[in-house]
Amino acid sequence: MRDLALVGFLLALIVLGFRRPFLFVLAYAYVDIVSPQRLAYYLLNAVPVSLICVLLAVGGWVVADDKRGARFGVRQSIMLILLLYCFWTTLTADFPVEALTKWGWVWKAMAFAIFLPLTLRTRLRIESMALFLVLSASSIIVVGGIKTIISGGGYGVLNLMIADNSGLYESSTISAVSVAIIPIVLWLARHGTIYPRGRLVSLYATGLVFACLLVPVGTQARTGIICIGVLAVLMLRSVRRRMLYIAGIAVAVAIAVPLLPASYTQRMDTIQGYKADSSASTRIAVWKWTLDYVGHHPFGGGFEAYRQNRLVIDEVKTTDSAGGETVSTTQAFDAGRAYHSSYFEMLGEQGWPGLILWLMLHALGIVRMEVVRRRWARDTGDHDAWIAPLATALQHAHLIYLVGALFVGIAFQPFIYMLVGLEIGFDAFLRRTRAPAKIGFTRPSTNPKVQPPKPVLPLSASS
Repeated sequence: MRDLALVGFLLALIVLGFRRPFLFVLAYAYVDIVSPQRLAYYLLNAVPVSLICVLLAVGGWVVADDKRGARFGVRQSIMLILLLYCFWTTLTADFPVEALTKWGWVWKAMAFAIFLPLTLRTRLRIESMALFLVLSASSIIVVGGIKTIISGGGYGVLNLMIADNSGLYESSTISAVSVAIIPIVLWLARHGTIYPRGRLVSLYATGLVFACLLVPVGTQARTGIICIGVLAVLMLRSVRRRMLYIAGIAVAVAIAVPLLPASYTQRMDTIQGYKADSSASTRIAVWKWTLDYVGHHPFGGGFEAYRQNRLVIDEVKTTDSAGGETVSTTQAFDAGRAYHSSYFEMLGEQGWPGLILWLMLHALGIVRMEVVRRRWARDTGDHDAWIAPLATALQHAHLIYLVGALFVGIAFQPFIYMLVGLEIGFDAFLRRTRAPAKIGFTRPSTNPKVQPPKPVLPLSASS
């Protein structure tokens, strides 16, 4: 029955795409995030769904889309350079077979992110892409939220529809992403036009935000609680009554903490006592190894270079006794441990050039959204009131990802590259439709009493 539902939805989307080719782009986004071929038992397993959707998306854009004013932006150029650089490091990788496997999905994610902004030509398309990102992720998040309420979850035991611990189905990844999309969910509820704003939309948005906050509890991923803290701080920029907001957060925390599973609070306590936690100690050992490795290999070792690490892990344990506290240090040995950080993932695999390009890509996105937010912050009319809030939502989502990426190896996560592509398309749309077209043209003032000066006409040759 689940197979029929998945196939029916995908076929309906593709059939409608022949009338509105942009739907092919949304279909690929859905397939890449949800991976329905992995959820299906047999109907989609043997069909190259992802390849079909991307061919339709690119073909529909080439054949039927309006390309006037389309331009290749700076961030798209950075992604292209990073993509070519990753291709070179794959050819020279320390583990060529394993590196080729990761390259097989990385290049698709980056290539689609480069292509995506070219298709986002209207507000409706921008909003549709944001909506599909949220709803596709919510198909996983809502399941996680429901199972958390029923069972309480647990580290490594919360089943998110499939037993494959990859993509958004990995616990730390979905914890970071579920918190990151909350600002976009709130923007869609307040400014969205695809679904008419009303009680049902507000009710679903509230339920989805609640599910997003439950996922870090259910997965017991420490990354999630850190991302929730970052979100709470970032929201201070947008709320009007800050003291009331802070009081509400304090009350919510006071109510929620006693209701949390004991296993969750015990795991969160290891954030402070990281030296006694084997997982945290291992991460620090991997990061030290990575720094030493790039000291001798500044261009990185290609994808999966972590497989060669050999670690000596120092664990410090403190026990209470009658005579006071006793501190003991033990050593453990490990090998082939993953980076558990996107920053060290980029550094170890792509070296300093790759890390710099990656940081430039994300830093420029944060800066551009801030520029857009400030420029349109005072435009409260019906026509442009959605712009500044969307820039804020995308920026907050991006910042939450960057904080979560400190502790999770999601440097090439396709969902995040779609978010970057959405930012670029949104920025390009504003440049094309709102920026002054000619020198001497002033954008109309929002104050009806203040009229822009008339453009000065050049003197004719005869005069």
